[in-house]
Amino acid sequence: MAPRKSNGEGKAKPTTVTTPTRQTRSMDRKTRSQTQRNSSGGSSSSSSKLMTFESPEKKKKIISKAKEAGPTTKKIKQEKEEDEEPAAEVAKRPEEEEGDDPKHKKIVIEHCETGGGSLRKVSEDRISELPEALLLHILSSVPTKDVIATSVLSKRWRSLWKMVPKLRFKSDVDHVSSEDVYRLLILHKAPFLESLHLEIDDTSARLDIGILIGIAFSHHVRELELDFYHKDQKKVRFPSVLCSYNNTLEVLKLEFNVLLDFPSRVCFNALRELHLYQVEFKDEASVCNLLSGCPRLQDLVVIRYIGNFDAETYTIAVPSLQRLTIVEDRSTYVDGGGYLINAPSLKYLNIQSLSYIDFCLMENPPEELVEAKIGRIPHIANENIIASLTTAKRLSLYLPLEIKFPTGSIFYQLVFLDLDINKIVEWNLLSLMLDGSPKLQSLKLHSPYREDFPVGWEWNQPKCVPECLLLHLETLVWTNYKCQREEEKQVATYILKNARQLKKATFSPMYINPKRLEQLEKRREMLNEWASVIRASTSCHLVFESR
Repeated sequence: MAPRKSNGEGKAKPTTVTTPTRQTRSMDRKTRSQTQRNSSGGSSSSSSKLMTFESPEKKKKIISKAKEAGPTTKKIKQEKEEDEEPAAEVAKRPEEEEGDDPKHKKIVIEHCETGGGSLRKVSEDRISELPEALLLHILSSVPTKDVIATSVLSKRWRSLWKMVPKLRFKSDVDHVSSEDVYRLLILHKAPFLESLHLEIDDTSARLDIGILIGIAFSHHVRELELDFYHKDQKKVRFPSVLCSYNNTLEVLKLEFNVLLDFPSRVCFNALRELHLYQVEFKDEASVCNLLSGCPRLQDLVVIRYIGNFDAETYTIAVPSLQRLTIVEDRSTYVDGGGYLINAPSLKYLNIQSLSYIDFCLMENPPEELVEAKIGRIPHIANENIIASLTTAKRLSLYLPLEIKFPTGSIFYQLVFLDLDINKIVEWNLLSLMLDGSPKLQSLKLHSPYREDFPVGWEWNQPKCVPECLLLHLETLVWTNYKCQREEEKQVATYILKNARQLKKATFSPMYINPKRLEQLEKRREMLNEWASVIRASTSCHLVFESR
């Protein structure tokens, strides 16, 4: 038995115990287990190393697995030699669980080491961090169906759609019924609805239209657009009981298959814009009760088609009205009827296609009319409609032969005149308009599109040269000009010879087939004649637009 050494050489070496670090937790389970066994109570013959490897190949395999796991320590070491080659390493931190955390972010960390330095680039879901007001503004321009779909994104978005101020539902596109719209409106929590647009074409919509409009009114809707298109043409009755008092509705647009029955006067105190597109009134009283109940109405659009002529006299008496558009399209003759307009504040007037209307009278003509367009009203024989337009600054006329020019009427403010020359218009109307528009600066004439369309009336030039030709007319534009018509040559020659301030005259002849050599020859002769015409204005630029 060997003697015990006094210097302690025979003692067992102390055991080395190492607590597993975060790095060792991410290593392979087998490697981590082996590490823990070697670090807990080794014998005197074992070394102080934490791990032992049976072979160099196994060592390489374990190191390779550790590298594949990627760097998992919270701090990345940055100790590099200055002369070492630059290295780049990318680490992705696992996505944080969403849960109910509204500050959930998806973060990608790129670690780039170059010359001993490091750089982290972070990209995150920033749209969820935007202010709610900005998000609502963005969602207002997105289809409502897609807005509602955002509720599944996260807790932040779960109820955001309920605050969007603009809603639009189209049953044929969004595949929603009136019941769906009803439930969505009930869930809506915005303090007011900026706009609500409903396009419903299913039959069930008629059953609860009153409820839908009632909910919209309870949300203080400002713009309401209802479009009910049914193949069976049955009417949807607008709930008059909800119109007794409304102080928030500013825009109302009704289209197709809507029946308006107002036995008493409505009260839309804030209504500024009203569009009635192919709707039907029960009677004349309903028209008056609706329009008279809109004290702030500024813009009125009335479009009527065959089958909608429910009021023989369509009375429009709105003192605040500034814009009025009336369009009719009657494919068959309906005897009688007309319009009575009382709008002293009117600034823009557009009346088109009154094919079978007997009258269109204007009481209290507007004093500050900016622009008026009157066209295709062949059966109106009164002169009131022209006499009421004498304050206009811009005027477009497409009038019948029966229209009489009011004696002594002067268009003192007229600077632009657009006149359609066709078989139902007298050339004398042009002469009278030139004579009665002393400040006219721009004249635009249109000839019929058909080349063989007869005009049938001769040009009677004014007895005296109109003041507008001598002092103010600067531009002349003539479309579909026909060089072979004598009356058109006379009018054009008269204007060129007397318009002293004319700067530009543009003639746009009708298209001529290149194979029709005879017509091309006539056009060439016409151009030669115009080149020799003496013009009152030496600075006049003559333009011929070929087509």
